[in-house]
Amino acid sequence: MDYSQFLSMPQEIGLLGVFLLVFLYDTFLSKKAQNALPLFTCVAFGIFTIANVFLCDANCSIFGGMFVNTSATVAIKAILNIGMLIVLIQSVKWANSEYMTVRRGEFYELLLLTLFGMYFMISARHFLMFVIGLETASLPLAALIAFEKNRYESHEAAAKYLFTAIFSSALFMMGLSFVYALAGSLYFSDIAAMVTGEQSTMLIIALAFVIAGVGFKLSLVPFHLWTADVYQGAPTPVTGYLSVISKGAAAFAFMVILTQVFGSLYTVAWKWMLYALIVLTITLGNLFAIRQRNMKRFLAFSSISQAGYIMLAIIGANYAASLSALMYYVLVYIVANMCVFAIISVVEQNNNGKTEI
Repeated sequence: MDYSQFLSMPQEIGLLGVFLLVFLYDTFLSKKAQNALPLFTCVAFGIFTIANVFLCDANCSIFGGMFVNTSATVAIKAILNIGMLIVLIQSVKWANSEYMTVRRGEFYELLLLTLFGMYFMISARHFLMFVIGLETASLPLAALIAFEKNRYESHEAAAKYLFTAIFSSALFMMGLSFVYALAGSLYFSDIAAMVTGEQSTMLIIALAFVIAGVGFKLSLVPFHLWTADVYQGAPTPVTGYLSVISKGAAAFAFMVILTQVFGSLYTVAWKWMLYALIVLTITLGNLFAIRQRNMKRFLAFSSISQAGYIMLAIIGANYAASLSALMYYVLVYIVANMCVFAIISVVEQNNNGKTEI
């Protein structure tokens, strides 16, 4: 194996470096110095975010084509970094609270680990690599959702998220098993070549399982029922992260899968079904948001509706137009939504943890 290939992963190596710095700071520095850990994390990640803009190689393919870096993947990772930096800055006061004294290091380490998994999802061009990234991004989120372990709502939210993540991953893997049986490969390019020449019933069912599995991650209707309870029970910084960063990474990965892997089959068999999912997601998300009396639940249904709007980019006229529309929408959505969560966080801290309207 040529280990020099790892040098073609500057964003992943940089993020891993930030993770190790935070881990070493949390492990070896004195308790008195621990109070500066949130600020240290923000500064380290801020430097990493700025360096990414200038130091990343935009075009490379490594590990036999399983992992690629393109201008699009570099750009979407940079957008996610901006959102992550906003989340880190907003969480400083909460991380310095008395309750978080002994666990603030774990909070930042788990948060960085989930972003690391999302990087792999975005750059994967082999479904094995994609699943590794998907699980790396999903499992630490269950721990983050349950972080306020003295609150019953946090336990309940973590359990619902974990069971939903397991079920959605099982559906996704079931679809992949059908695809592998037909194509004999898990490379995106090999599957795309097979799809062009074959449109069997098993392949259509496989795509249905794949759409369902990713639909749970994106909170598309009818796979959205876990969202409101999880958003309400999770700590507010984690809710903000779930709402924008996680959704942005999943949307980009979904677009790549639909357009570059199942493109011809999607156009023939599932295009109008996806239209129906988008209309239902936008409509039901907005209608149920009106009925909410808790701000975090309100934003949960808002994020469901926003997932429908993000999906509109995927059904655009061509890949280039869809990609630019998706990245622009995700960038604006991250900044706007995190501003709302900043307000909710301030209200929560000054209202004994209550976010009722």
